Amino acid sequence: MEQSAPQRESRPVEQKPSAALLAAVEEAAEVLKAGGLILYPTDTLWGIGCDATNAEAVAKIYALKQSENKHSMLVLCHSAEQIVRYVNRAPGIAFEVMEMATSPLTLILPGAVGVAENLIPAEGTLGMRVPDHEFCRLLLRRFGRPIVSTSANISGEKSPKGLAEVVREIVDGVDYVVNPRFQGRPTGKPSSIIAFGEGGEVQVIR
Repeated sequence: MEQSAPQRESRPVEQKPSAALLAAVEEAAEVLKAGGLILYPTDTLWGIGCDATNAEAVAKIYALKQSENKHSMLVLCHSAEQIVRYVNRAPGIAFEVMEMATSPLTLILPGAVGVAENLIPAEGTLGMRVPDHEFCRLLLRRFGRPIVSTSANISGEKSPKGLAEVVREIVDGVDYVVNPRFQGRPTGKPSSIIAFGEGGEVQVIR
């Protein structure tokens, strides 16, 4: 009965991933394991990604974007269960809000641990998101560790909605570019951002 129930437009019925999609996920995961950078689609915009636990890989992204703005470096996880492995002071209300979200939402959470030190700003927080996107979801499961997500642009320039908008310098600066056929239907705009304090304080950033 559940399979025939009406589905929201943003969440089509799940189908078995194609062999081509699984192959792309495998290639991207191998690049991440080797400390490389990927250019990939998310549920919002195209992004540059790397292993969030690898400081050398994170440094490569800073160099490519020509900026060391730690607040622009979000981390994608496959589930709330994975998020809590990398933030140890997140209040429960943050996950309640995440469950209720109907559009892409990044949580700024306190107590970052286990990720590359050069990802963590002075206040010890970390921006984290569980993407509603097939390629990202499969990659996160396959890779097994959180993945950096930052807009695929030189700092200060326009964030690309699609691969065609990504400048050549970025394309040439990564180790693997995901085929745009796996882009899905991104929102084409940045996620909302809400910051949470240890005591459950809430601040809407965007």
